[in-house]
Amino acid sequence: MLDEKKYLFKGFNFNESIPKEELEKVEKELNVKFPSDYVEFMIKSNGGEGNIGESYLRLWKIEELVKGNEDYSVSEFAPGLLIIGSDGGGTAFGYDFREEIPDLVEVDFIGMDIENPNYRNKYFFEFIEYLYNY
Repeated sequence: MLDEKKYLFKGFNFNESIPKEELEKVEKELNVKFPSDYVEFMIKSNGGEGNIGESYLRLWKIEELVKGNEDYSVSEFAPGLLIIGSDGGGTAFGYDFREEIPDLVEVDFIGMDIENPNYRNKYFFEFIEYLYNY
């Protein structure tokens, strides 16, 4: 899917790819199962940062997820949310793991209102298209 959507990432700088085992290790540590489209993207890129259209996106590396979520006290302020990145400012992007199939959500860092996110959907590349067209 990433190859088909490459045009969305013209201004985005990818990190180095990672082995699937690294991602699975973090899933186990966090006790979550990431959606397959996010897994595919992260194995190939391990996140990165830059422009998606006129929007800015910083996707945290897999190895940053545990500490990043601890640093922001996410489990205290928004139980079920796992932040995977940000817009480089006051907006966080993450997965709402309260459902069997997690939603990708956009919330403000201050408040982390997971009940009323600014954006919600189930598919990683639809989220990227949302940023691209925003």
